[in-house]
Amino acid sequence: MAKENTHKHRGGDPSKGSSGQHEGHEMHEGHQEMKQGDHNNRKSHEGHKSGDHHAHMAADFRKRFWISLALTLPILLLSPMLQTLVGLREAIRFSGDIYVLFSLSSAVFWYGGWPFLKGLFEELTSRRPGMMTLVAVAITTAYLYSSAVVFGLTGKMFFWELATLVDIMLLGHWIEMKSVMGASKALEELAKLMPSDAHKLMPDGSVKDVSLGDLAVEDKVLIKPGEKIPADGVIVEGESSVNEAMLTGESTPVTKKTGGKVIGGAINGEGSLTIEIKSTGKNSFLAQVIDLVKQAQESKSKTQNLADTAALWLTLIALGSAALTLVP
Repeated sequence: MAKENTHKHRGGDPSKGSSGQHEGHEMHEGHQEMKQGDHNNRKSHEGHKSGDHHAHMAADFRKRFWISLALTLPILLLSPMLQTLVGLREAIRFSGDIYVLFSLSSAVFWYGGWPFLKGLFEELTSRRPGMMTLVAVAITTAYLYSSAVVFGLTGKMFFWELATLVDIMLLGHWIEMKSVMGASKALEELAKLMPSDAHKLMPDGSVKDVSLGDLAVEDKVLIKPGEKIPADGVIVEGESSVNEAMLTGESTPVTKKTGGKVIGGAINGEGSLTIEIKSTGKNSFLAQVIDLVKQAQESKSKTQNLADTAALWLTLIALGSAALTLVP
């Protein structure tokens, strides 16, 4: 098209200069829209990767929890203190049972407790000890001391306490990752509200199907009954009811007439509409909603900051108190 137009203007058309500038401006706007579409696609891809990451973490915690829980049952059965508590110490014990208990507890400590040991290193590296540090110190202390008892140190073993603590913390983190994953899926569902293409009205009156990235402000598009609105705009022709429930929470379809505003992602009802686009890409209502949700996910509330501060002080007080017990 660009070559054909240039060829026409070479015949000495006095409007050559202004037409060429106008065409260049249109090409520049088209290029910007293509870049904007690519930007939105990248953001969608990043959101998908984030969702996959959270799903992987949730699956990992779930697997570690069930395996650790299965190992905890025989640990409880072999723990001398629990055996004595229920009066079955002599009936259940057997030669070498303490080494079986040690082996099962080692598996729970290294496999189930690995996320907390890793978290300990990360928190200490960032000089911000928190709950991961507290949990990792607790299970490490219980494991090392109990292992020493197994191999000759006088004292009591804390293997069942170690195993149950790991189970509870894994369960908590699994639930947390599931909630985060749910929020990520909500973002993906919002992104799916937009259609893949639109019916653009061309200057000659024809209709051409184009991708959303090819739409620009002031373009006119045709929306048929039952179709999704491709961008925010104003109705220039037609009347219909529009379902905006997923965007505004309005429970019933809203009647829209000429001059009324429509939101990209809403569903057109029974009538055909012609709209003039007013905003696209990152300036659209839906894109701004998605950005707000992402910002809310990435930022911490005052309650979260308070919880982090409490966890820091709890960790410091617990470790300080433990250190004082070593003083003769």
